[in-house]
Amino acid sequence: MSEEEARPPRVLICDDHPLFRSGLKAALEGAGAEVVAEAETGAEALDAVARQRPDAVVMDLSLPDASGIDVTRRLTERHPGLPVLMLTMSDDDGSLLAALQAGARGYLVKGAGADEVLHAVRTVAAGGAVFGPDTAARLTAVFRHGRQRDAEQLFPALTAREVEILSLIARGLDNRHIARHLVLSEKTVRNHVTHIFDKLQVTSRAEAVARARDAGLGEDGSGDEGAEGRG
Repeated sequence: MSEEEARPPRVLICDDHPLFRSGLKAALEGAGAEVVAEAETGAEALDAVARQRPDAVVMDLSLPDASGIDVTRRLTERHPGLPVLMLTMSDDDGSLLAALQAGARGYLVKGAGADEVLHAVRTVAAGGAVFGPDTAARLTAVFRHGRQRDAEQLFPALTAREVEILSLIARGLDNRHIARHLVLSEKTVRNHVTHIFDKLQVTSRAEAVARARDAGLGEDGSGDEGAEGRG
């Protein structure tokens, strides 16, 4: 273990609630971190980071003078590579994606234990990324739905249901498994598949799979459910 890895991570806490900052500081220091500065506003955080050069910043989402997301974006622009861990009460998908786009390396909801927060701080300080288990699952779902929305734009002739079925075809599911997955009859699925093939002007399932995967569909599937011919 290098000297840098062995020493406690130097952390800046940015949160506008003094009691929360105090409690988090005590928890982090009790678990082996060094809190080098505290900030109540975005402006204070920007100044403190410039002075202290911490290994990581723990950032709240809502601050009196700015959004924590905006402050994160400015910090990562001014200090490329600076790890920012969002620690917030907000767990909506929009805030999560905005934080990632701003450059945050991690996202935890307040209520996480001190050990979990310290592990997250150490991980982001070392160049990794950290998300709580529920957040990671939601993030996967958000990206999956985002791919489907993109596919709907790439295949404007297809309905949303047809794009959904095309995605399952690309994952290797046959009509029987698609029907079970979507709680539809096999006849309904066969009709949808026929319409999809006609609209995409393909004559085989393999061609449909190729078109779908080119659009980013089916990448999260195992592809081992089996395939069948048209209809």
